[in-house]
Amino acid sequence: MRKVTVKDVANIHYGKALKKDDRVESGDIDVFGSNGAVGIHDEFLFDEPTVIIGRKGSVGKTIYTEDESWTIDTAFYSEIDKSKIVIKYFYYALMSKDMEKYAITTSIPGINRNDIYNLKIPLPSLEEQKAIVAKLDRAQRLIDIDKEMLAKYDQLIQSMFLEMFGDPVTNPKGWERFDIHGLASGEKNSIKAGPFGSSLKKEFYVEKGYKIYGQEQVIRDDFNYGDYYINQERFEKLKNCEIKKDDVLISLVGSYGYISVVPEGIERGIINPRLMKISFEKDKVLPFFFKSLFTNESFEKLIEDQTHGGTMGILNTTIVKKLNIPVPPISLQESFLNKLKAIKGEMSEIEKSLKKSKDLFSSLLQGVFG
Repeated sequence: MRKVTVKDVANIHYGKALKKDDRVESGDIDVFGSNGAVGIHDEFLFDEPTVIIGRKGSVGKTIYTEDESWTIDTAFYSEIDKSKIVIKYFYYALMSKDMEKYAITTSIPGINRNDIYNLKIPLPSLEEQKAIVAKLDRAQRLIDIDKEMLAKYDQLIQSMFLEMFGDPVTNPKGWERFDIHGLASGEKNSIKAGPFGSSLKKEFYVEKGYKIYGQEQVIRDDFNYGDYYINQERFEKLKNCEIKKDDVLISLVGSYGYISVVPEGIERGIINPRLMKISFEKDKVLPFFFKSLFTNESFEKLIEDQTHGGTMGILNTTIVKKLNIPVPPISLQESFLNKLKAIKGEMSEIEKSLKKSKDLFSSLLQGVFG
């Protein structure tokens, strides 16, 4: 099958800055950044279906929208040649590419437009493209159904949390409050951000050794994902960033605010510069209680108000340490955890189905574009 470059079939445009203060409470236009929809606005930058590509932060992440939209400057948007390519086919083609490997290593990784332009994709006839899109859409729908079910369980967990503990910002039940800094364990580096980028350049990566955990694991909540490693010598230099069971990991840049609890039995390793870790004093705070609190809608809004970085939100350890949270008795947290385990057991069956759906989709995607 004939292959072409992205530049042969599409123009890639830079997004345009739109400060948070310029976004509105109600409007018809979605505002997109590198990590997805970040707000709404009453004007559009582009009025056709488009593929949005993460330029900074979530490098290479692709989003498809059919609506009028505004893309901010952490992302690109695309304008295709309709005589050559179907927009949804273009979306799936880019989704199949590992664009992260082109990331420029800085504190906020980015990607050059020319690296996207030079990507090669197969180009069958328009009719064949439409047939491929229909097949991939059906596979994607299976994924969406499982995700919708998991989202309903997440809502159930949040409802249970509010019933037992109340809103974590307004604290209607009057629990005693503490800064997060005062809840961390007494061990050294109990609150720690990942190392400076210069300490963890890609040239230090090896095929096997000590694993590097980043946003890709936390966003997926999957510690088996990924295959970046460092050798023992580099690990010893960065050992203060090592993670252990029950540590809480929080993403800091771009896709900020994602959170995971380190499970038992993971490969030994460290966090990268885009994560921070917290080791809590376990007679004060249970990690999964904190995760539910941290992902509560009103608490997420509180965090959003405290992030900085213009069009790209940035968390840091200083902000997180000062976050003040209500802390109910540990016995009540344990009761919540027991109920949570029962719900998680049901969710695990759906997650198995989701994995099968994703494997099917990935197989079809690679069959076309691999």
